[in-house]
Amino acid sequence: MEQSVFETNFPTLDLARRGKVRDVYDLGDSLLLVATDRLSAFDVVMPQPIPGKGKILNLISLFWFEATQDIVENHLISSDVEDFPEKCAPYIDTLRGRSMLVKKAAPLPVECIVRGYVSGSGWKSYQKDLTICGINLPEGLVESDRLKEPIFTPSTKEEAGAHDINIDFDRMISLTGQELAEKAKNLSMAVYSRCSGIADKKDIIIADTKFEFGMFEDRLILIDEVMTPDSSRFWPKSEYSPGRSQNSFDKQYVRDYLISTKWNKEPPAPSLPDEVIENTRNKYIEALRLITGKVDGI
Repeated sequence: MEQSVFETNFPTLDLARRGKVRDVYDLGDSLLLVATDRLSAFDVVMPQPIPGKGKILNLISLFWFEATQDIVENHLISSDVEDFPEKCAPYIDTLRGRSMLVKKAAPLPVECIVRGYVSGSGWKSYQKDLTICGINLPEGLVESDRLKEPIFTPSTKEEAGAHDINIDFDRMISLTGQELAEKAKNLSMAVYSRCSGIADKKDIIIADTKFEFGMFEDRLILIDEVMTPDSSRFWPKSEYSPGRSQNSFDKQYVRDYLISTKWNKEPPAPSLPDEVIENTRNKYIEALRLITGKVDGI
């Protein structure tokens, strides 16, 4: 197993920002996105990396970008380090397999979440008043129930260490404008439908997922990551049983561990035991294997 990459420091490149997982460098006409092995849970970055996680996220996103490019334009220019600008050459060994050269889009100030099942914060909201993000749902649903139709439930997009806030669609319109809100919603639903259908044939239920969109040359495009274990709930279809939390291929395993520690979900996060790190890595690798059929070099 190769050495983990918790964060990158490329002194001759312009670091634009560090996200919860990605380091973003401004190359002028384009951006360099580097998927590190950082793991965030409850919007807080854990103190230890998950070895190889960044490469797994990169490979899964590339798979979905290709599978959905006829639905929506995405930000990918190239993931081949040989295509990167010459100024990236000193860092190729670190960049290989975990980076993308992407279009320089202006991100929308919201995260576009689609839920096909009642889980996580959606389940908590439903238990309170039978709604999720202002959407009324029928009585009698149990945890992990499949919804009759997927629903669009946006949230605010906060910086690392701050908690994203679920909002209703009217609030999203106030942040982005009606036209962009409608377009982002429709594209989110279409991409979720395509990807969840593909995943279903691979014995994976995509219970919910988060998309990000940005404006590029007056066009709304898909950016960041797509349908990864970081941005989605992946459940093994063969083990699905509503009425409880589900086994998963995503970071829900880490969330469950953290809840058991009684951590208050505020920085700093507690250290993760070696067993939790290894089990999380294995879950991500299994998601990669099921979705893409490839696990070489991880």
